[in-house]
Amino acid sequence: MHSGFARLIFCVALASVVSFAAIGGARAAPRIPRGDDEVLAELPAGARHSSGPALALISTRLDIALPLAEFDVARARATGDLRFLGYAEATLAPWMKLAAVPPQVLILHATILQSRHAFDASLAELDRALHERPDDAQGWLTRATVLRVLGRYTEAMTSCDHLAGTADASVASLCRQGLRGLTGHLGDAYASIVRLSTQGLSPEIRAWRCSELGEMAERLGNDADAEHWFRAGLQDAPQDFYMKAAYADLLLRHDRAAETLQLLAPYRSMEPMLLRIAIAHRLLRDGAGAAVEALLAGAFDVEELRGDAVHRREQARFLLDVRQQPLAALRAALENWRVQREPDDILILMRAAQAAGKPEASASVREFLGRTELQDSRLDRYRNAI
Repeated sequence: MHSGFARLIFCVALASVVSFAAIGGARAAPRIPRGDDEVLAELPAGARHSSGPALALISTRLDIALPLAEFDVARARATGDLRFLGYAEATLAPWMKLAAVPPQVLILHATILQSRHAFDASLAELDRALHERPDDAQGWLTRATVLRVLGRYTEAMTSCDHLAGTADASVASLCRQGLRGLTGHLGDAYASIVRLSTQGLSPEIRAWRCSELGEMAERLGNDADAEHWFRAGLQDAPQDFYMKAAYADLLLRHDRAAETLQLLAPYRSMEPMLLRIAIAHRLLRDGAGAAVEALLAGAFDVEELRGDAVHRREQARFLLDVRQQPLAALRAALENWRVQREPDDILILMRAAQAAGKPEASASVREFLGRTELQDSRLDRYRNAI
């Protein structure tokens, strides 16, 4: 997901590690290593071995377990490596088994569930936590984020309203204005966030503000301003995975493929970034994208075998923009639309429907646009296709 909310709560829905070993393992028989010195996999930076005493502390000291799990979720967001989510879940596991799970554990676990697109389960855990702690700002912000991804904007706004008096005023304002920008008030919401003072804001919230402004500027059709905001946001959060992906999409729409490759050079092991790298190579016609395309195709095959829908949007874009298979792209885009309903989900579905010569397939999107009054200049060329 590309929502600015998600950056603040460490959502990692668009990220995963793609390894040749994982892809090969799904297609071949188990292999015995040649020797004890053979490297089977490289652990991500920050990974660690947990000793028995350390594990005992994690299972008995919430003041140790919770910050450790939060750190791993933050690392997942920063690196795009979903293995850190597994570490966080393992840390929280003893606490999730309690008869009365601490609300703060539920909220963090709900964030992990959200990142895996288990949205109903995430909302259920958030409801449990907020019943116990109705003034928990993080819980309400996370709930607003999940509902926003699902396109349930009225409910999301109610969650934003709960932030008044419990969260920093800038957080509450960004929450509300981000939703207003999706419900027929894009220009006014954009102006309101521009006026929002950055004095005293943390780098994370400043980056969130820039992210929202960049995405809003794109939907308004002002790509120059969008680029300004993305670049400004990356000054505050240089490694922001989602901001880089959004900026890469902007560059690709303007055929600035070489700049895209330069921007994404450090991220050649993550599906969403590999997708954009593959598209950039195709635009350049440099013949250098074949290995990336093969890696992506294998990764999506593995996800299909697992029944995993986390990267269905990326799969649809891969099939449309790289493999040039519009019918297959449309099927993937429709599957994705059943799971999440962000502006980029709308865009890929409408693009695939038009490319496949089946504009009627996007009827549910058109109904959604009419009901929510969502404005997005990128959709203008597809709105009247029927």
